[in-house]
Parts: sequence; structure tokens; C-alpha cells
Amino acid sequence: MQTLEIVAIVVIFILSIAAVKTAIPNEKASKPCLLGYKAACSFTPVSTIILIIAAIGTFVVAKGVILG
Repeated sequence: MQTLEIVAIVVIFILSIAAVKTAIPNEKASKPCLLGYKAACSFTPVSTIILIIAAIGTFVVAKGVILG
């Protein structure tokens, strides 16, 4: 496995974990998220979608560079 492949996998993994983490309920949050509950991120649906798009974009770019 090449270094670029490993870096891409790690970045995709981190972005995916961050996307899930933004949606996890957190009672200690200062204010509710846009969905109405207290989550780890107050911009939960938006930040989750941005992180998922970033993970998909990283996958597509890495796939193009590695295979292409």
C-alpha cells in the first residue's frame, strides 16, 4: 500500500468519525442544534453534511489520483 493511499484512508476515516460525532446528543451543549436537540455541534445537520461531502470528495480525488 502506498503512502498516498494510507493518508487518503486516514483522512476519510477521520472525516467520517467527525460527521458521526457532530450528531451525537450532548446534554452539556450550550444550545440546541438546528434539529432541536442538544448535540455536540450546534450546526448538526449542516456540519454533518459538509463532513460527509468532504469525505466523499476525498475518496473521489484519491481514487482518481491513485488509479488514474
